[in-house]
Amino acid sequence: MKNFISIKELSKEEIIEVLDTAKKLDNTDSDERRKIMDGKIMTSIFFEPSTRTRLSFTSAAYRMGCKELGFDNPDKSSIMKGESLRDTLIMVSAYSDIIVMRHNIDGAAKFAEEVTNCPVINAGDGSNEHPSQTLLDLYTLRDELGSIENKKIAFVGDTKYGRTVHSLSKALKMFNGELYFVSPDIIQIPDYILKELDQAKIKYKKLNSYEEILKDIDCLYMTRIQKERFDNINEYEKVKNAFNISRKDIEGKCKDNMIIMHPLPRVDEINIDLDDTKYAKYFVQARNGVPTRMAMLALATGIIESKAKRKEIDYEVVENKEMVCTNGKCVTHFEQTKNKVAKRSYGDFCYYCNREIGK
Repeated sequence: MKNFISIKELSKEEIIEVLDTAKKLDNTDSDERRKIMDGKIMTSIFFEPSTRTRLSFTSAAYRMGCKELGFDNPDKSSIMKGESLRDTLIMVSAYSDIIVMRHNIDGAAKFAEEVTNCPVINAGDGSNEHPSQTLLDLYTLRDELGSIENKKIAFVGDTKYGRTVHSLSKALKMFNGELYFVSPDIIQIPDYILKELDQAKIKYKKLNSYEEILKDIDCLYMTRIQKERFDNINEYEKVKNAFNISRKDIEGKCKDNMIIMHPLPRVDEINIDLDDTKYAKYFVQARNGVPTRMAMLALATGIIESKAKRKEIDYEVVENKEMVCTNGKCVTHFEQTKNKVAKRSYGDFCYYCNREIGK
């Protein structure tokens, strides 16, 4: 059994194994592929809205002969009767061979790993992480650029709340990436992410605009300013139109082989006049979610045996009943947990939501 909770829990070798498996499955005869997970049940429980992630996991399951249970509206589940997330997960695991979960609470996926007895794939937990998106992003980067190593990536938009940015940043540090975080100051990349990059000696720079680096980067990774993550709507109003790129902003000003990616959905940050240019890869990126998630399902359940070396835990886990995570959106404030702390060489962090304790 293999869980996909956080990208930083995977070794570089495991990441490459997922990408290679995805490519192989994508090229497998469809009739043969439908036998791979025949008789298995995937349960998808989505507590937040989703189009691409939910449908691509469903498509991935069906393409391998796996059946699906689940819900995409918690209002129609026993959550509305007051059932805890713990009890929901325990019951769902009794019906499932694998659980795919998206939740609005930071650290919910790590909590799910503790209370279930079947594999769990994190399909996004609050503003924390989104490992399946990161793996399809890496798949896209490798396919389009020929390699993931030593690439210069600019994240533009919401780098504070953007879980796709957080996860991909953590992954790229394994591939010696050079990163640029382009955001208004109030939604700039959190310090706890930068601490991990500092520890790995990864080059990065915080900016308010992308124009000065456009000619140097390999990928412009656009993100939506996420209204639903803001506690103060006035702060959202200040930055909601911070970026809007169009063909005139890109053509003749970037590297010839630069690509534009976006986890989608987009609002107005990418003009549709870029859609038919050679730079636009966001719809290809979305399509790549299917083979990548096929690989995750097969490897998580052990249907395809993982031969990659697992990453060694590089921190000490301790239980601290007195600890209170200062992230008000952490699962520790909503469920009874063991209040675990991940003690790292560069600080103490909440085991569930990854925020630094006391910060």
